[in-house]
Amino acid sequence: MGPTVNLLLIDDDEVDVQGLKRAFARSKIANPITVARDGVEGLEILRGENGREKLAKPHLILLDLNMPRMNGLEFLEALRADEELKSAIVFMVTTSKAEEDKARAYGHNVAGYIVKQDPANTFMQAVSLLEHYWRVIEFPE
Repeated sequence: MGPTVNLLLIDDDEVDVQGLKRAFARSKIANPITVARDGVEGLEILRGENGREKLAKPHLILLDLNMPRMNGLEFLEALRADEELKSAIVFMVTTSKAEEDKARAYGHNVAGYIVKQDPANTFMQAVSLLEHYWRVIEFPE
């Protein structure tokens, strides 16, 4: 078993945040989860800025699309332009089924695009997928 994967959940919807946390708990996954309410806060956590503790690697980012201040696509642009962070593994978790949003997200090298259709089931399926994913892949340093 490799190192503990730290999760960064960037989502402004408290119901979705709690739903994902419950899905991790139900799956008996105890990985640390840090929550940011928008892309600005997410970057501060990843960089250790504005008094925030820097998120330890390896980490995996779960990113919502529609948020205030800095949305998911703007966050991805900033992340990929940052030499320290550009190799971060990101899964988009959103309600948007728009082909343009999917194309733009994949254009910024997301590892996956998960649509929240039926949140309870979607979260359980996403958590199962993520658990298998980080057990078999090698994370960037």
